Amino acid sequence: MIVCVCNAITESELRDLARAGARTPEEAYEKLGCEPQCGSCLNYAQELMDGEQRGKRPPLRIVA
Repeated sequence: MIVCVCNAITESELRDLARAGARTPEEAYEKLGCEPQCGSCLNYAQELMDGEQRGKRPPLRIVA
């Protein structure tokens, strides 16, 4: 699932980076060679990363 439309960053990329030690979306995006654009993804990206670091996944978010 795409989390960041501006940079085409996927949920799996963020989860992988969180497991590799990235603590914030900004840090993860930098490792992917980009930066947040509009910022609308940052809260959800942080939820995903926090959950991955704690070993549990947040529920899927349905976007209409």
